[in-house]
Amino acid sequence: MKADPAVQRRLLDLAEADAELNKIQHRRRSLPELDEISRAERDHQAKRDALVSAETARGDLDAEVQRLESEIDQVRSREQRDRKVLDSGNPGSSKQVDGLNQELDALARRQGVLEDELLEVMERREAQETDLARTREEAEAAESALADAQHRRDEALADLDSDESKRRAERDALLGELPADLLKLYDRVREQRGIGAGRLQGSRCGACRIELDNATMVEVREAAADDVVRCAECGAVLVRSGSAR
Repeated sequence: MKADPAVQRRLLDLAEADAELNKIQHRRRSLPELDEISRAERDHQAKRDALVSAETARGDLDAEVQRLESEIDQVRSREQRDRKVLDSGNPGSSKQVDGLNQELDALARRQGVLEDELLEVMERREAQETDLARTREEAEAAESALADAQHRRDEALADLDSDESKRRAERDALLGELPADLLKLYDRVREQRGIGAGRLQGSRCGACRIELDNATMVEVREAAADDVVRCAECGAVLVRSGSAR
């Protein structure tokens, strides 16, 4: 295959554009923000789970407070009813009066027990409110950290998208300057080896970085300037120093 030396030099520009596009793809996959987002998502989920647990615990204590307050109200209502009977002037027989007094004593003891339990639960609920407030702040902070990491990822991706767009425009412009057969060869080698062309630097292939043996170098030196020479090791098109820019 033959191609004008100037055309062969354009392969180096194409290889550079492709190398930059590969770097962009690598940076896109290895953005530090991606790992940060993964950590932030795990932390955010853990904080959300903790918040749900704290809210559930607070809800359980609220329900316990309501239950105890309801029982205390029932005891007080019963106590008021019994006292109303005693104070009515017609409480019944002495046995009924004794029964009412005994029930009032039992109600007083029961109310004391319930009020002690209510005080304990209310103290626990107060502590739970403090824990809930702290847990909510942690969940909000974790959500903010996740949003910040996502924002920085989006900015980084936008920059990469811009760079990629410019490089692809450069590559598309280069494609119009290259003959179809040379481009087909370049693309085939690039798909197989990753790099389709490289500058010959002394006796080293700029694509695979391998030193060529003496026999191969003799063939390279004897080739015409418009001959398309390929690396014996990687198959890439060798752009010789005589064709260098």
